[in-house]
This record gives sequence, structure tokens and C-alpha cells, in this order.
Amino acid sequence: MTSDVAISAPETAAANGHGEAHTTARFGALTLGSIGVVYGDIGTSPLYAFREAVMAASGAEGVPTPAAVLGVLSLILWALIVVVTLKYVVILLRADNNGEGGTLALMALAQRAVGTGGATIVLLGIISGALFYGDAVITPALSVLSAIEGMKDITLHFEPYIVPLTVIILVGLFAVQSRGTARVAAFFGPVMCVWFAVIAAAAIHPIIEQPQVLFALNPLYAVSFMFHHGIIGFVTLGAVFLAVTGAEALYADLGHFGKRPIQTAWLFIVLPSLALNYLGQGALVLGDPGAIVSPFFQLFPQGFFRGCMVVLATAATVIASQAVITGAYSLTRQAIQLGLLPRFEIRHTSEAHSGQIFIPRINQLLLVAVVLLVLLFRSSSALASAYGISVTGTMVVTAMMGFVVIWKGWRWKPLAAAALIAPFLCLDLTFLTANLLKVLEGGWVPLALGALMIILMYTWRRGSRLLFEKSRKLEFPLADLVAMLEKRPPQRVPGTAVFLTSDPLSAPTALMHSLKHYKVLHEKNVILTIETAQTPRIDPAERVRLEQISPTFSKVTLKFGFMESPNVPKALAIARKLGWQFDIMSTSFFLSRRALKPAAHSGMPRWQDRLFISLSRSANDATDYFQIPSGRVVEVGTQVTI
Repeated sequence: MTSDVAISAPETAAANGHGEAHTTARFGALTLGSIGVVYGDIGTSPLYAFREAVMAASGAEGVPTPAAVLGVLSLILWALIVVVTLKYVVILLRADNNGEGGTLALMALAQRAVGTGGATIVLLGIISGALFYGDAVITPALSVLSAIEGMKDITLHFEPYIVPLTVIILVGLFAVQSRGTARVAAFFGPVMCVWFAVIAAAAIHPIIEQPQVLFALNPLYAVSFMFHHGIIGFVTLGAVFLAVTGAEALYADLGHFGKRPIQTAWLFIVLPSLALNYLGQGALVLGDPGAIVSPFFQLFPQGFFRGCMVVLATAATVIASQAVITGAYSLTRQAIQLGLLPRFEIRHTSEAHSGQIFIPRINQLLLVAVVLLVLLFRSSSALASAYGISVTGTMVVTAMMGFVVIWKGWRWKPLAAAALIAPFLCLDLTFLTANLLKVLEGGWVPLALGALMIILMYTWRRGSRLLFEKSRKLEFPLADLVAMLEKRPPQRVPGTAVFLTSDPLSAPTALMHSLKHYKVLHEKNVILTIETAQTPRIDPAERVRLEQISPTFSKVTLKFGFMESPNVPKALAIARKLGWQFDIMSTSFFLSRRALKPAAHSGMPRWQDRLFISLSRSANDATDYFQIPSGRVVEVGTQVTI
């Protein structure tokens, strides 16, 4: 998620008769960018997916049989076709929220389609968003560790250095996040193109030597394997799913590259390369069952070429990790805007692209979690057991919300929508069940992380609603207060006062305290409310809504999309065109800073009260979050019991 470009660029430019060459170049650049950013995760799955699946299929014997190899290969190839190609590339890429994709964008789309009473949709969005954080922690640890383990295939002397070197690379990766990813991202596409070309080319010779591996293209081999292997087949299915992890990135990065570039990259470059590589690994193991220990790296000649491949694999896994890390930033910003998390400091790392952001607190938490995982599990095989549950959970939720959007949003008949989504949902549930068998082996990690995030999001949303309802009961109606002040105005002082409030119908706490303690009123007073829309971005023409409620009072509502970072001064500048004379240097912003205390009966358990209060204290300052000049802010402190 390292660039932010309009989806319609290729289509709109095509309308210009003289811009055809430019359009082609633009489309090519978007396709190249999507290869680097979107497909980093799924593109590095061959490092471990086939090995883990075949070892699971081999059971206690440990020696893979031809039937197991062909069965696993067939499962992997058809998982790529059904889950990734049909579900995501063909169907879900159509479900865009004003050009944006991703689990929270789909939640907002489903909410809009359902209308009132979308609490279940919000819960599904919270679950899928929480599970993504589990994915964001495991992906860097697993992918980088699996690449560095390739050094064992060069010489066993490297083995003691694998974990320390992995930790060093991961610490370095998180350390450079604050600098922004724009410059590095320019190399993402070309590096991943080289990666896909090399892994495809390396597979050709083994396939020629063992052409019977092509039988795996027949789905009957997958069906036969599952039918004859019972519980082992089910366990294997959990490992097979490792081949499609990263498919969510297809949908999440929709707004960054557009539908057509993502589809083109998958169908013509990524899918053929992955299929060839998996077939090559299968051919290698058919010829030499002992190669299953490290089938990916053994596709390359011993010595210099294998060493180069370890370096290239490390670069590819860093790119895969980068995409997930920036994805966590984007998801966090969406969650903050949708009221699922408290305000965190968000830094923009690019003047040109609003999508390039850095969130220091999320970066620190991810780094600690990723390093702990590497030190705890110490091998990619052990970590592979922890992988999959979070991704399958997200996919199940995505399918459910997709059904709602197709039924209510696209206005399909319920049976038709169910007929389209049910096969994918059944497959996702099967994968999820297979992965749940690995809970004790490490699958508890993403479940624990996901559960923690669900508790945090649910507590913040519930606590915020309770606080809003309590505050509204205690506050004075704004219309009545304005009428009183216009009849008997206090002492006036020059300038404009802007009072921020989340409830435009009640008098802001800061205004009431200002009147109580200072007993003065500014010449012009503005009640400012900031709203978050269920669309990713808002047209500047719809950004500001201005309403005059008396000669000296007016209401201003600023609207931001859930993918945007609110900038109050810039948005207020638009209000000048609507007739409001706004001068930042003669304007004071009044904010109320609330100190929360637990009440005897708040509507939440005591532990949840304390958690909400601590989350509230950790929230970033509203002045910084809304990008208001700190020299123009007056903060009024109040105590509120919840």
C-alpha cells in the first residue's frame, strides 16, 4: 500500500485520442506496481507452502509418495484458481467502495446496503480487521525466516546465524518505516518481476524430466487425495492454504492500483509463475523424495546460483512484509476514522500521495510482536502452523459481507447471491476448520492477537457510545443557549471562536465552561462538527456544510472519508467560498479535554471501564490529529464519570 493512484486513470486517459501511448505507459506502470506491492505475500508462498503441505500429507512415514505429491499439487493449483482467481479477481474486485477495497471498505459498503440495524456487519468488520493484525505480525516473521533458512542449503555452518540475522533484517525493516516507502517502492515491481521470472524458469527443467507431474492439473487428483486420506487429508488442507495467503491484498490494494492492472498482473504473470514453480517443486520431489526437506532452493544449482537465490528471496520477503506493514497502517487509519480505535499519531511520508503514512505506535507494537514470534518459534516450519487461521478467518468474514453487498447492494435475488457466494464460503469454512486443527501447534498466536484486537475495538466503540449518551443527557440544547445569548449577550471580545463538538445539537462543553469562567463571548462563534463518511474519500465540493443559526453563531460540519486524514484548517479554507470570513490568525479553537473516571454503574464491566479509560488516555491529542495550529488552541479540562 505504498502508492495512491486513481483507479480510473487507465480508463479516463483512454478517452483522449492523443493520449493512447501515455495511457499504455500508465497502465504498465500500475501493473508493475501491483506486482511489487499486491503480490509480494502470495508470491513468496512457494518458499514454504509446498514443503509444509507434502510433509503434512506424508504423515508418520515422512517419505512422500507420488500420490501424495500429485494430490497436494492439485489442491494447491485449484486453490489458486478457485479462491484467488474466481473469488477475488473475478467477483470481489467488483465490490469497490468508491474505488477502495479491503475488509473495512467492504464493511462500510455492506452497512450502506443494509441501512439501519447493521450491528452484525460492524461486528464482522471488527473481527476481520482484528484478524488482519495477526496476519501483519506473522507474515514478516515467517517470510523473512523462510528466506534466510535457504542459507542452510549452501552450508550448514550458517544454521546458528539464521535467527539472529532474521531479527536484524526485521529490526532494520521496521526502523526505515518512518522515512516512507516511496523510494523503495520504485524497486518493488522490478524486483518482484525478476523473482517471478526466475522461479518460473527454474521449474521448467524438472517438469521436462518428470512430465507426469502435469497430471496434477486434473482436479480429480485433489478429490481422490482428500477422499482416500481421511484426517491426514484434512490436516494437509490447512497447509495447502499457505499457498493462497496474501489473496486479501488483491482486494485491499484495489484503490492503489485499480481493478484492471491487478487482474492483468495476476492472470498473465503471477498465476502462471506460481503454477510453474509448484509443478517444478513437485517434479523435483517425484524424482527425489528426499528433496522435500527444501524443494524450493533445490530447484537451483548448488553454489553461486543458490546463494544469489537466497539474496533474491530475502529481498522478495522484505517486499512481502512491507506490503503487510503498510496495510496495517492503512487499516488502523480506517479503524480510527470509523470509531473502532482511539486517535493515534499519523505521519504523512509523502506530499504527493495521501496513502503513504506512518503510525509510530503501530510500528513499535508490530516490531515487538514480530521479533518475539521469531525468537519463540525459531523456524519457518514451526511458524507455518501459526499461519493461516487469521487469513482464513478474514476470508470467511469477507465472503459473508460479500453476500450482503451482492444481495442488498447489487440488488440480486437472495437465492442467486447465495448460489454465487455459498461455494466460496463453504471452501473458506473448510480451510478454516482445517487450520483450527493447528491451534495447539501455534495457531493460538493469531487467535490470541485477533481476540485482543476485537476486545480493544469493541471496548472503544461501546465506551465511546456510552460516553456520548451520558454527555448528551448532561449537556444543554444548543438552540436554547443561542437564543438566550442573543437576548442577553455577555461581554463581547473581537475575533472568532471555534468550538469542536461531536454532538452539534448540544452546547459544547468548552463553550459552557468559557461562559462560566470567562463570562465573555467572541464576536463570531462557530460550532464545528467533524463527520466520517462511509466512503473512502469526499469530494472537496461536499467537504463543508455551513448553517447560520443566529447573527453571531453558525454551525460548520466538515466531512472526511475514512481513508482521509482530517485537516481542519485546510477544510475551513473551503468555507470562505461559502461566505464565511475565516482568518486563522484571528481564530481561537476551543477543545474540551475530558478526564474519565469509572462510575459505579456504567453499563460496562469494571475491567472494560478501566480499559476504555486507559485507551482514552493513550489517544493522540485532538490538536495534532486534526492538524490545528497548536498556538490557536485553548483546551478546557472537564471530569466525566463513565
